[in-house]
Amino acid sequence: MSSREIAELTGSTHDNVLKTVRALVAKGVVSSNDTPYIHPQNGQVYREFLLSQRDTLVVVSGYNVELRARIIDRWQELEARADQFQIPETYAEALQAAADQAKENQSLRLVILDQAPKVAAIKRLASACGAICISDAAKQLQVPPSRLFLWLEKNRWIFHRGGSKRWTAYQPRITSGYLVHKVTALKSDPETGEDRAAFQPLVTPKGLAYLAEKNIGASL
Repeated sequence: MSSREIAELTGSTHDNVLKTVRALVAKGVVSSNDTPYIHPQNGQVYREFLLSQRDTLVVVSGYNVELRARIIDRWQELEARADQFQIPETYAEALQAAADQAKENQSLRLVILDQAPKVAAIKRLASACGAICISDAAKQLQVPPSRLFLWLEKNRWIFHRGGSKRWTAYQPRITSGYLVHKVTALKSDPETGEDRAAFQPLVTPKGLAYLAEKNIGASL
């Protein structure tokens, strides 16, 4: 069962389910099966976990009884479908099964070929050198700078400190390697004589690749 289906059945967000699974993987409680999947609506590549029945039940063990019941019912439904699978008994049935599988493989191949340029672009961004300002990042992502600033603020990447008009990066985004601070020395305070500095958040190649993969242009 996929982590996306767990989110749908329990009414949770996929991000929360991923967080739970990754924490359990880090503890060695469940097996790691981090797998890419292609979103059927926007064609973007995202991540999900494919879990065995045992690992699925471990992941939802902290949920309430009603939600665990939904997961168990779904597993029983999947097992019932597996029991209904019929092995081809005739040559004609075998040919039809092979043709159906070939059709599915061709559809998947077309999707992969369509995604190849997008995946290559994300890899190119991730391997680029140097951090860039948010306005330049917006150009790379082909979104208006004002909308990118709005997205970054809404998703807790940047904020205004103490009424200042300058943007500041949240520390978790710096720690994750998505943003860095460019420090600029300012003139000393005329009253106190203390040196001052201004911080400008810059988007790293890793952060740019993450934003490209999230397809934020479609979410703004």
